[in-house]
Amino acid sequence: MVVSIIALLIAILLPAIGKARDAALLTQSMGNLRNLVAANSAYGADWSDRQFTACPDDVGLVNGNCVTYTTTIACPPQQLVGWAANGAMWGYFIGTGKCAGYPGSCAENWAVYKPIEFNGVDKGFGSFRLPNVKAFNGYVNSRYYDPVFWAPKDKISIGGAEKYFGLADQFTWDGSISAFSSYCFSPAAMWTPDVFSRKGFKDPNTLPGGYRSPAVGQAQYPDLKTRMLEHAWLQNSESMVNSNFSMQGPNGETGVPEPWYFNHGYNSAPATMYFDGHVAVTGVADAMEADARATVTADPTLAEKGLWHRGSPFGVNGYWGAQSYDFMVDTSYHILTTDGIRGRDVIGAK
Repeated sequence: MVVSIIALLIAILLPAIGKARDAALLTQSMGNLRNLVAANSAYGADWSDRQFTACPDDVGLVNGNCVTYTTTIACPPQQLVGWAANGAMWGYFIGTGKCAGYPGSCAENWAVYKPIEFNGVDKGFGSFRLPNVKAFNGYVNSRYYDPVFWAPKDKISIGGAEKYFGLADQFTWDGSISAFSSYCFSPAAMWTPDVFSRKGFKDPNTLPGGYRSPAVGQAQYPDLKTRMLEHAWLQNSESMVNSNFSMQGPNGETGVPEPWYFNHGYNSAPATMYFDGHVAVTGVADAMEADARATVTADPTLAEKGLWHRGSPFGVNGYWGAQSYDFMVDTSYHILTTDGIRGRDVIGAK
């Protein structure tokens, strides 16, 4: 009888303990984002209220061509990630043209300078995934592997990063896959707003100022436009590893896990920072509903009617939408926001 009562108590208490632990981890992630609110504000204070960027403003003058830019215009600031304790400098270097003397090349690393790559083998990657590079982490604790850049539920990414947390190095690498931050910027808000225009997508390579990051003050709906969020599906997730992606690393490593992204599950609800500085949990289902309502009420003469852009090179499936967990989810909010920083990802009162 006593054994039965104990078993019953355990069955009752375990779900409550699990929920409390889950809530604590979410609170920690939202605390990380609040720290990053302060970092974004400090960055803007130094850079004329600008949104973070790793790309020179005038790259559009040479149609976004890295080799032409470094040969004829200038060597862009190198995308540094930090010093090791032995004095070694790590970064995504470009050693072409006026950058001669640096390791690396445009072919290897140019995609890391752009907000997001629209085509090619690096499609879907870009500086929006790297808030912990030196150009931004200097406004936190000047460490690529600072715990503030990792959500505690992000077991895949944090698994590759936490071994470095206690080291003196700003950055180091042991030859395994590099761990990217749990949080990402909104790449749509890092381009000039004309790129994701409601009148139609415009290739930033065709705009002289296409690569110029906008001022934060350009946000027309700062309480409705997402600025940073958890890139992986961490809240209400069904599983961690997305088998729809190829399990291969950039150097041919096999068995490399890729998580589900925040927009891959209908029940996903990432911890999110908005441009007005508030932090909240944002349900993917809510973003989808907002997009549907905006589509219905939009001016029918416009090329893009929804809150996220179907006309970009990612197409109607959006940001890796074809790799989603379930058929109900259909959104690329935050990543492909229509009108960029001037747009919105959710709608307030219903």
